[in-house]
Amino acid sequence: MRTSIICIGNRFVEEDAAGPQVFDRLQTMQPLPAGIELVEGGLAGLNLLPLLEQGGRVVFVDAVKGFTHPGEIVLLTHQEILQTPGQFSFDHGAGLPYLLAVLPKVYDGEMPEEIVLLGLEGRCGEETIEKAANMSVTIAAHGLRGLG
Repeated sequence: MRTSIICIGNRFVEEDAAGPQVFDRLQTMQPLPAGIELVEGGLAGLNLLPLLEQGGRVVFVDAVKGFTHPGEIVLLTHQEILQTPGQFSFDHGAGLPYLLAVLPKVYDGEMPEEIVLLGLEGRCGEETIEKAANMSVTIAAHGLRGLG
């Protein structure tokens, strides 16, 4: 099964830098288990669609706001991401819910088997970044059931 860890965010904006920080940590853990592709998604937005059109499992890592306490991690399934409150915009701020809502409308091939968001709330220390990196690899390799 094809598996991707896609770390998104802006490394130059502290409150949005969690994804790139996890990406950097994962790069130091190389090699990742066989079959796991690591992608620095940055601010690619809708340009990430081709990565989702290949089936398999996708683990997004990104900063979140308003889900839990600062410095903590939240896991959201595909459905939970789509149900995130807020209005869609059509610019850089469109976000992951918009990307996932658009996917089935523009692509009729094999959809990802599992999509998960590993969200990091607020400023995160090295311990949280390390935990998120390890969790993303576990989820990528085994799905959410791998955490149980």
